[in-house]
Amino acid sequence: MPRAVTLIRSATLSDVAEYAYAATAPAEARLIFLAGACPLNDDGTTAAVGDYAGQAAKAVENLRTALADAGAVLEDVISSRVLVASTRQEDLVTAWEVVRDAFGEHDVPSTLMGVTVLGYHDQLVEIEAVAAVLDS
Repeated sequence: MPRAVTLIRSATLSDVAEYAYAATAPAEARLIFLAGACPLNDDGTTAAVGDYAGQAAKAVENLRTALADAGAVLEDVISSRVLVASTRQEDLVTAWEVVRDAFGEHDVPSTLMGVTVLGYHDQLVEIEAVAAVLDS
């Protein structure tokens, strides 16, 4: 199945970033704007309380589910934003590594942000995403 997303790597920007600097999709692609994927269990409780990696993993799981419900997969994501409730860079990196590993070689443009607080009790991580698909 052909993918709509084309990742663009810059030859003039630093190669330290663990993601493509840009991505495109053709005009005929259907865009999917996802709400922030939160680390919530089916019963609405927060998963992995106090655990940045565990919450990132649960948020990725929930992101995959939301994508599937919209007819997409992780490889259809064109950009992402990872929000981490912490002032410590190492906590951001812990969450980022889980998200990065989940995306694998599909290293979409992404922003990693430390924030003061997130919406659910004990929530530490949230992942926003936009996807693009070619419907047949």
